[in-house]
Amino acid sequence: MSTSIDIHYPALDAAAAAPMLAQVRQWSLVNSGSRNLDGLAVMAGLLADAFAALPGEVVLRDAAPGEAVDAAGNVQPLDYGRNLHVRVRPDAPVQLLLTGHMDTVYPPDHPFQTLTDIDGGAVLNGPGVADMKGGIALMLAALAALEASPLGARIGYEVVINSDEEIASPGSAALIAEAARGKLAALTYEPSSLPDGTLAGARPGSGNFSIIVTGRSAHAGRNPEDGRNAIVAASDLALRLSRARRAGLAINPARIDGGGPNNVVPDRAILRVNLRPALPEDEAVARRLIDDLVKAIAAEHDVAIHVHGGFGRPPKPIDEKAARLFALVEESAALLGRPITHKASGGVCDGNNIAACGVPVVDTMGARGGAIHSPDEYLIVESLPERAQLSTLVMLRLAERGSL
Repeated sequence: MSTSIDIHYPALDAAAAAPMLAQVRQWSLVNSGSRNLDGLAVMAGLLADAFAALPGEVVLRDAAPGEAVDAAGNVQPLDYGRNLHVRVRPDAPVQLLLTGHMDTVYPPDHPFQTLTDIDGGAVLNGPGVADMKGGIALMLAALAALEASPLGARIGYEVVINSDEEIASPGSAALIAEAARGKLAALTYEPSSLPDGTLAGARPGSGNFSIIVTGRSAHAGRNPEDGRNAIVAASDLALRLSRARRAGLAINPARIDGGGPNNVVPDRAILRVNLRPALPEDEAVARRLIDDLVKAIAAEHDVAIHVHGGFGRPPKPIDEKAARLFALVEESAALLGRPITHKASGGVCDGNNIAACGVPVVDTMGARGGAIHSPDEYLIVESLPERAQLSTLVMLRLAERGSL
């Protein structure tokens, strides 16, 4: 098959001409932190209006209910924002999934709430400009360009833009899995792994756990031997977990909640810990490790331990189908005169969950930028048309091929 892209230039030009920067500016001024349900509702409405330009069904889907362990060790119900779901041509011969997230890591009281132009407007600093309101804008531009191409009729697609990706997608994971079913490939619009456009390749999995330790209170001076110190037990567990780190399994004990007055043996502690297994077999090792250490600590310290949480992001190695999709994306970038490559990443995202459904995914199709999750977050403005054209070309070439 010819690799010429001459016939695709009208669609590529349309993608580049879309009003992406204006959309990024508008959307990034809406605080849509993962727990800001009011801000997320505003953002979801704006996105529903924008994606209504596509010829399909646009629905705001309620999230699955969740729960979290509070600082006192009590499990509390948790609500999440609604998720945008778009379906276009479900009977077309080539079916794709495109995903993104509307939430950011900046809560309503975070001081980072404004936009700043840098280098004469070549760079935009602001909350969520790269991660990932820029990605959503260029995704929409690519889909609109696809609709303007004669090949568009061969492509059907679903779009999921969720409200809780930054907190591991607990309320939207089921929707993503549902939308992934039967898809040839998926594109996710996290910002590029590096400012030069490098894609993230293999990713580890990720599990977040709140481990509740219940001991027994006692007077710290009169009868401490009658107490069972939950803080000491939780600290022992944290140290043993930390020492169990190895190649293929990163472990980060992140926080211990609990304790009280200095003259009371503490009877409650909550250890928060993140584990990142490189491969599915490493995840199995991690599960056994938690089980074994919890049993040992409970017995040695005479405490009760309850483990809350799990592995919300499965490991994402690059299999044969994924390798073919990466090759297509990288070849398309070269045809556009902007060569890129991919490298392994220690981060995780919804691409992990999509890959676990057996669907090959490239999950850093979004804008070029950097310093994400910080007040220095920035978007390289010229990457909006660049990456919109890349997505457009990848989808058109998939329409031509009909397969990977």
